[in-house]
Parts: sequence; C-alpha cells; structure tokens
Amino acid sequence: MMKNPIIEIKNLEKSFGDLCILNKISLNVFEGENFIVFGQSGSGKSVLLKCIVGLLTPDSGEIKINGKSVLNLSNDNLNNVRKSMGFLFQGAALYDSMSVRDNLQFPLIRNYNFTNDELTQKTITTLAMVGLESAIDKMPSELSGGMKKRIGLARAIITEPKIMFYDEPTTGLDPITSKEISVLILELQRKLNMTAIVVTHDLLCAEIIADRAIVLNKGDIVEEGTIEELTASDNKLLRNFFSHEIINQ
Repeated sequence: MMKNPIIEIKNLEKSFGDLCILNKISLNVFEGENFIVFGQSGSGKSVLLKCIVGLLTPDSGEIKINGKSVLNLSNDNLNNVRKSMGFLFQGAALYDSMSVRDNLQFPLIRNYNFTNDELTQKTITTLAMVGLESAIDKMPSELSGGMKKRIGLARAIITEPKIMFYDEPTTGLDPITSKEISVLILELQRKLNMTAIVVTHDLLCAEIIADRAIVLNKGDIVEEGTIEELTASDNKLLRNFFSHEIINQ
C-alpha cells in the first residue's frame, strides 16, 4: 500500500532574470522516504530546497506539505510549519561563539518552554544518538569536521522533526567519515521515522540512504528512480555523472 505524500511539488518554476533555474518541476516525497536530489553545480538543487522550506519564493507552481499549501503563508504560519522540519547545512553551520550544549539548546529555547533540567536531559539524550555525549561542553573550534557534522545533525533532530533537509551532508569529509555520517543519517531516519530530502554529489552516501532519487539538469528532472536504475541508465548525462571517466558516446 502506497504511503501518503508528505511533500507534493507541482509545476514549480523559478528564474533569476533570464536564467531559468527550475522548469515546471513536479515530484512527490512519501512518508518515511529518503529522497535524493542529484545534479551538477547550478542545476537547481539548492534552489529547489530553498523553495520548499520558504527561503525562496517560486515564480509559479505549488508546494504542499502534509496536504497543505505552504506558499503565500504569513511568517508566523510558515514558522509553525518549519517547527516540524530539521535542516543540516553544508559545514554544519554551528554558532562558533556557542558551546555544543548551547548550539543544541538554541532551537529548544526559541520554540519551547523546557526547564533547565529538561534542556540538559534532552541535550544529553540527543548527543548520545550521534555518539558525542562527551563533547557537550566543547566549542566548535575544538571539533573535527566529522564531529561538527554529527553535532549539526544532533541540533537538527533535537526538536524531533518529521521532515529533514540535508544540503551536501558529507561535503569536505574523508571517505570513511562520509560513510559513517551516511550510516548515521539512515539509522536516525529509521529510529525517528523521518522523511528526508537530501541534496548530494556523494554517490556512496546516496547508495547507503536512498529510497529514490532524481537527477536535475538545467532546471529539468532528466531521470527518476532507484540508485541502481540511475547508475544503470544509458542516458549519456547520467553515465557521465556517475562515471569516473568522460563518456562521449
């Protein structure tokens, strides 16, 4: 039985001046699914993500989350929708002047009324999920790249989001750490029953976590399917994208 779509996008268009970034994009992301967005730089991946979360306004089209349109919402209503979302950005985007504890507690203090004891317990519990309880009082400058990603992930899930957005979650990491982060993303997605959209260039990451994927090129979806289907495609663009060599035929 097919699950309900959590995110529905229909005929989404976005241009900057004469440059078309998204050209009538339509897709559905279903409950509990890890949905990958591939594409070369400038193909529209990050713009698509920003339109979904309301950081950019599309020129036309429709975006629904849990069956409700999120376009043209007031700031208050949009912020209420965002409370069900988590975000992991490139570089983890930690606040350098805050300790790990304060970084994790920041979204809780802004949006909820927890006691100090509740804040501490939730922080420790969430850090345990990413294997970094001992880092609670460290500063970001004391963390390795992989640790920063884990802390960024912990901050993203501490509000118990139902939808997660990942923008290049393994960028800048060595292959072993990249694999560890990918496995952790999959484990947390299953444990917390999250739905996720992941923008990535990392095929190994996608192979570990993906249920379905699309490939964007010049604002269009050129292919959709499982990782196995995409990597086996005869499409020249896809063969070049997933190959270590340039293919001319």
